[in-house]
Amino acid sequence: MDNVADVTKPQDLDVFLAKHGWAEAHVSLLAADASFRRYFRATDGERQAVIMDAPPPHEDPRPFVNVAEYLSANGFRAPAIIGTDLARGLVILEDFGDIRMREYLDENPSEESAIYRQAIEVLAKLARSPAADVPPYDMAAYMREVQLFTEWYVPAMGLSVKLEEFDFKWQLALSPIVDTKHRNTTVLRDYHAENIMLLTDGTQGIIDFQDALLGHPAYDLVSLLQDARRDVSAELEAEMLEHYASVSNFDADFDAHYALLGAQRNTKIIGIFTRLWKRDGKARYLSFLSRMWTYLERDLAHPELAELKAWFDVNIPAEVRRKMPHAAPSL
Repeated sequence: MDNVADVTKPQDLDVFLAKHGWAEAHVSLLAADASFRRYFRATDGERQAVIMDAPPPHEDPRPFVNVAEYLSANGFRAPAIIGTDLARGLVILEDFGDIRMREYLDENPSEESAIYRQAIEVLAKLARSPAADVPPYDMAAYMREVQLFTEWYVPAMGLSVKLEEFDFKWQLALSPIVDTKHRNTTVLRDYHAENIMLLTDGTQGIIDFQDALLGHPAYDLVSLLQDARRDVSAELEAEMLEHYASVSNFDADFDAHYALLGAQRNTKIIGIFTRLWKRDGKARYLSFLSRMWTYLERDLAHPELAELKAWFDVNIPAEVRRKMPHAAPSL
């Protein structure tokens, strides 16, 4: 069973709220995510706000505040910052409501294309905007992420692989996109249907962007179109990539880079979801592994990724990919 979210309010929350004009607010747990962050809703009469609890030393709200201010300054709909106590990891945010893209499309599938097109146009605008003041998405960052696969998934499946070979093939594949030319776009890194809010004015609000880096514009496209928590058909993916091409400029290698970053991200996520089960007791994430393998196989089919595909075919054969990690519960 997954760990139950802690509903205990942060220490001195009442003092913090009173300082920022929310002394009479009723506070209720809104959500807890895969990290140590939790979110509460403050309700005071007709007004509402969201409280982010990002407790040090596990979390630091400063990157979130930095990127939120950057996005707002450049015309994107990020939550306005109402108040902060950065030392305690508390932030009061504009409340974007409860209409997430994922659930809305579950109930209104006929609007899928139009809503994804709007989300694609946000990314095209982001690629044209000045870069945020965030670290680069460098080789070390890419490699730390893919190594989560060999650190968590491989042993959970009872496999043994040559780590040096895995690292070498990834470094070779990633080398074309880690130079300065491909580190000029603000990459939100978790841009998908659960982090896009549909607002009453017809715009789309963006949340959960505190891990932003400067990288390749294809990365957020992968996050959106190979969504870990929502099935995105190959047909919709192709349609949206064509739409992105029509509203932005990119070089001839973009298609190969998209497949490469898809493979990198999906390899990382398979590792992360295994870790969330094995280390953190969050077994529900294992139910997403089949989807991640479907995406990863789609990416590895690109001719430019033949070397990576060969490694996966030899070391993680198809019959293994559809099995659950050892000692995993039935889902």
